[in-house]
Amino acid sequence: MQQYDETLDNLHNREADMDEIDSKVIDLFASEPRLGVLEASRRLGIARGTVQARLDKLSAAGVITGWGPDLSPEAIGYPVTAFLTLEIRQGAGHDAVAQHLAGIPEVLEAYTITGAGDMWARVVARSNADLQRVIDLVLTEPGIDRSTTVIALATQIPYRVVPLARTSVTPPPA
Repeated sequence: MQQYDETLDNLHNREADMDEIDSKVIDLFASEPRLGVLEASRRLGIARGTVQARLDKLSAAGVITGWGPDLSPEAIGYPVTAFLTLEIRQGAGHDAVAQHLAGIPEVLEAYTITGAGDMWARVVARSNADLQRVIDLVLTEPGIDRSTTVIALATQIPYRVVPLARTSVTPPPA
């Protein structure tokens, strides 16, 4: 857990300067993650060493956060997605709640938030009835006072970052 926290701190405390080559490398590997560096260099018209150096730089800067397969919860039997807004008991602390949520496989992500609640969690379930089981499991944490749940009906825009990376390209110096 400590390594995970340190990684998050490092990611939030730095910003990578990206140029057009970085953007092209990201676009290519985002669309074809199994592509080899040599083939990428051929397609991009740049040296293999340049592609590898850019990948290494982007990984070290936390821009590229992984190479694992992106999994579809629906395809592995979890077609229901819901968003839980959790209200945390005063003095209980967010860390204890986050640690509890991290132990529940159906919790895909959680964020400390502002507004009506204290923490937001995206969860998945096998059915609406199974969603109740997941919510009940979340609520076994004594630090959680209350939760509200919103069930997603359809995904309009799936999670994406590549368009954001395209817009963050630093123009070359004049």
